[in-house]
Amino acid sequence: MPLTLETLQIIFPVALTLCLVGLLESLLTAQLVDERTDTTSDKNTESRGQGVANIVTGFFGGMAGCAMIGQSMINVGNGGRGRLSTFVAGAFLLLLILVLQPLLVQIPMAALVAVMIVVSVNTFDWGSLRTLTVFPKGESIVMLATVGTTVVTHDLSKGVLVGVILSALFFARQVSKMSGVTYSDGPDGRTYRVEGQLFFVSTHDFVQQFDFHQASGRVTIDLSAAHVWDGSAVGALDKVILKFRSLGLPVEVVGLNEASAHLLDRLATHDKPGAAGVDIH
Repeated sequence: MPLTLETLQIIFPVALTLCLVGLLESLLTAQLVDERTDTTSDKNTESRGQGVANIVTGFFGGMAGCAMIGQSMINVGNGGRGRLSTFVAGAFLLLLILVLQPLLVQIPMAALVAVMIVVSVNTFDWGSLRTLTVFPKGESIVMLATVGTTVVTHDLSKGVLVGVILSALFFARQVSKMSGVTYSDGPDGRTYRVEGQLFFVSTHDFVQQFDFHQASGRVTIDLSAAHVWDGSAVGALDKVILKFRSLGLPVEVVGLNEASAHLLDRLATHDKPGAAGVDIH
């Protein structure tokens, strides 16, 4: 098949799926081995090594590979701990393929299936079933959705994708509840103290937490306990400032950290030409 853009369009989705599944299996294998051996491993090094090896092997017509959960668990279960155990496992596998292939093909498929079932039983975290009702509902839903999608579609990458999306949604919802606005009155006016992470989810009710019926005085918005993450948060802050200024109340924004101040400089409109000035510290 000639190497053209049409060829790339055909193989890219499959290659991306294989890449994700292979990387996930390698990371899961490393985590399981770490837990079984009470050790730690550098997951970034493992990922880089796998990527470089798979790229190089492609130039020689070889197949891409990844860490094997079944083989690793059997190896660790039989006392393998060092590099020699991995080398012996790989060398013996090579011997089976190159020398003992006539005998290897005579092994019944049912026997290989039984081996994989035993490996699955040994690697499955059965305790997670008992904790489904104890863990937060979001975590349980993510777990069940990931497993269900993988079983139905026979595609681990789709199951992981569903799990990642649900985890992101639940995380955003949880974080949105950890922000709020309180105020205190002083001789010069009112100070609003904003706390938490401000992004597209947490700013949904942000504007409504300010009292725009204040008769007079200076308005101070203290962001020393908050962080502005995206354009939605900047837009919500713009609305608050412009609303107060439309009522004739001077506004001062204080406590911005460096990253938040940089984002406001780029995206905010309340301090741009055409808008009345506001002091930002």
